[in-house]
Amino acid sequence: MTYSGAVKVGGAADVHELTDLMISKVAVGPMDNNAYLLRCRATGEQLLIDAANEPHTLLTLIGDDGIAAVVTTHRHGDHWQALAEVVEATGATTYAGAYDAEGIPVATDVRVEDGDTITVGRVELTARRLVGHTPGSIALVYDDPHGHPHVFTGDCLFPGGVGNTWKDPEAFASLIDDVEGKLFAVLPDETWVYPGHGKDTTLGDERPHLAEWRERGW
Repeated sequence: MTYSGAVKVGGAADVHELTDLMISKVAVGPMDNNAYLLRCRATGEQLLIDAANEPHTLLTLIGDDGIAAVVTTHRHGDHWQALAEVVEATGATTYAGAYDAEGIPVATDVRVEDGDTITVGRVELTARRLVGHTPGSIALVYDDPHGHPHVFTGDCLFPGGVGNTWKDPEAFASLIDDVEGKLFAVLPDETWVYPGHGKDTTLGDERPHLAEWRERGW
C-alpha cells in the first residue's frame, strides 16, 4: 500500500516502509496528535516519537516487541498524556530536549542537545533544537542513505507554516530562523516532513512560501 500520511483518531495506522526503517503513524487524542513508531528493519528495535494520548492504542501499535526509547518532541501537555503509562509498560528510555525536560512530568533519562544522535537499532536520528514554539523543542532528522531525508518536526513545522508562537514577534523570529537555518537550508526539497498534528508535507512544497510566512508573522 502507498503511504499517504493521512490518519484519523480511531483509525488504523499508516505505515511508511523504507529500506532500513518502518515508520507507523497513528492519530490519537482530542487534539488529533500524531505519534510515530519507528522500527529498525535490521534489528527489530523500536522507538516511539510522542506518547501523546491513548496509551492502549500506542501499546497495541508497539506490540509484544516493546520499545527501547520514547522521544517527546516538546513540553506541551498534549504530547505526553500517555508517556507515563507507556514507559511503565515498556521500560523505555525517555528522551526530550534539554530545555524542555523540566516541563515534562515524566523524568527524562536523556536530555537532548542540538546535534545529538539518537539511535534505533542501526538507524541514526539527528536532533535539531528549534526555539520559539517552546524553548527546547526538537526535530528528529533521518538522513536515509537509500533515498531522501525524513524529519519529524513536532509542532515546529506544518503544511502551511511554522508552529504557534502566540503572536510573539521574538518567538516567531526565533522559530522561523531555526526552521530555515537548520532544516530548509541543509535538507533537500524531497525531505518528507512528519508533523505533530495533521497531514505530512515535504520541504519542497513549503519552501516557496517561506518569505510569505515571514511577511505575515506567523
